[in-house]
Amino acid sequence: MKRQLRFSLWYGIFALIVLVVVERYAVSLVEVETIPYSRFETDLKAGEIEDVIVTEESIRGTYKAHEPAARPRRFEAARVERDIAAELTAAGVSYRGASSSGWFEGILGWLVPPLIFLALWMLFTRHWGAGRGSGLMTIGKSNAKVYLEKSIRTTFADVAGVDDAKAELEEVIAFLRDPEGHGRLGAHVPKGVLLVGPPGTGKTLLARAVAGEAGVPFLSINGSEFVELFVGVGAARVRDLFERAREQAPCIIFIDELDALGRARGSSPVSGGQDEKEQTLNQLLSELDGFDSRSGVVLLAATNRPEILDPALLRAGRFDRQILVDRPDKVGRLAILRVHARKVVLHGSVSLDDVASLTAGFTGADLANLVNEAALLATRRNAAAVEQMDLNEAIERIIAGLEKKTRILSPSERRTIAYHEIGHALVALALPGANRVQKVSIIPRGIAALGYTIQRPLEDRFLMSRGELGDKLAILFGGRAAESIVFGDTSTGAADDLAKATGIARNMVLRYGMVPKIGHVSYDPGASSMLDPASDPWRPRLYGEATAATVDDAVRSLLDAAFERARSILSSERAALDHAATILLERETLSGDELISMLAPSALSPATPSTKV
Repeated sequence: MKRQLRFSLWYGIFALIVLVVVERYAVSLVEVETIPYSRFETDLKAGEIEDVIVTEESIRGTYKAHEPAARPRRFEAARVERDIAAELTAAGVSYRGASSSGWFEGILGWLVPPLIFLALWMLFTRHWGAGRGSGLMTIGKSNAKVYLEKSIRTTFADVAGVDDAKAELEEVIAFLRDPEGHGRLGAHVPKGVLLVGPPGTGKTLLARAVAGEAGVPFLSINGSEFVELFVGVGAARVRDLFERAREQAPCIIFIDELDALGRARGSSPVSGGQDEKEQTLNQLLSELDGFDSRSGVVLLAATNRPEILDPALLRAGRFDRQILVDRPDKVGRLAILRVHARKVVLHGSVSLDDVASLTAGFTGADLANLVNEAALLATRRNAAAVEQMDLNEAIERIIAGLEKKTRILSPSERRTIAYHEIGHALVALALPGANRVQKVSIIPRGIAALGYTIQRPLEDRFLMSRGELGDKLAILFGGRAAESIVFGDTSTGAADDLAKATGIARNMVLRYGMVPKIGHVSYDPGASSMLDPASDPWRPRLYGEATAATVDDAVRSLLDAAFERARSILSSERAALDHAATILLERETLSGDELISMLAPSALSPATPSTKV
């Protein structure tokens, strides 16, 4: 309150200074000259006066302008006790009388400008303000959005595919509903619950559902909203947030994108100990230590980068529980699709189970976007309901991008792309454990995809053997091998395949210990505690030069063996390769079933296992 009063005093002084300056400037523009009455008579006889206003105390008027663009000159003279009406009429000067301004008009003249200035200030601060109150008066107030228990309509029925996370959070809901009953043995509700998972998995939705199930107020804020330009604002907003939460207890505080606020201290070499973000984090740690878990305030937070959070923030007593909200499996994807499908009109022939099988790796947000895209496609073709073809087309749009029907390719390019994509498909069909080919197309999509081959996973996989990884390498080299066989040369179209294959091979050597000459050693344990190795080119190497040379040789041997394996498969089925590529050039798109039906049975025979390195 004292800080606010001090700020109001300084604002009043500033407003007074501005008011005086503006008034002085306005007065300077008028330029009223005070003259004696004798000069007034002289100028009147000389015909220099344009008009006159006569009051009880003075005579005010304007001189004639000798130039059209000249500023009018004004004068004022004290009035003498005589009637000058006849003199003004004789001189041809227009005149009128006016009453003298009293004390009320004088006071009003001083009050109106400050009132106008104050009204404009209130208008601007109301427009710029955020959170409670407005403007600079509330710069230290938190911007948390408060949802009362009656306004939260999200429940666990609206959240699907994260059953394990919901089971963990049901205990928090039970404590908020009945703190005495669940604390009868001395247990207390966890102070903080951290939701960890990739973007789009439903962490924010899950937090809102917890508040909706518990029937308590929900204070939601983003981690980036704490830090402002002014030093100390972030810490003040943290204090205000927890004060508001204590006033509305029992309630839930939800901080989204916690990594924007809780980044490890000292992680940046250019920031000092007095960094504003570090002060804000220190205040958050202090508040977590200070509030009593029995007060009914539960802190929920979400992040997709837990590795960069400060260790002091993750210790027991602050965030007692960390819950993984991962990408859903097939059962979870099916449940999520059913939730979103309630909002659209589906045709009776639609199989959501098939859609769930085709969308391995999709998050909840991806699936919501998938259903919406399918509904838009069906609306665009004036259909009465969303059909299976719309859902399949939406999957392709999300995976490969939009169709580029206006992109014109030369005949030689189309022929190269057709053989490239058929090469991928034939190698996948020849390998016994590979994912089923769903579709092959030479229609350009997205930014750089001139063609694509979609494989349908048979099931969700969490482990892969060395042989299965070798099969993936051979499939990736199928397009390049087909170009080498048919044209005797290779194109730039295999750039993405090479990048993916090199990544798999390097992981087989460095992380999985799948190469005998390297041994059962992991030289690359994965992401560091602070940075993702993919975005850290200066990450130190954990092995010497001799081992590095051996690693490079092993990676190259794996890739060369995969390429020769793909080339061997396609060379033995050259007739099937030519036939399928010719049909693909005519139709531009082939389904997996159509491709299988046109091939000879020998083309589908299992290939030899991958070569050992």
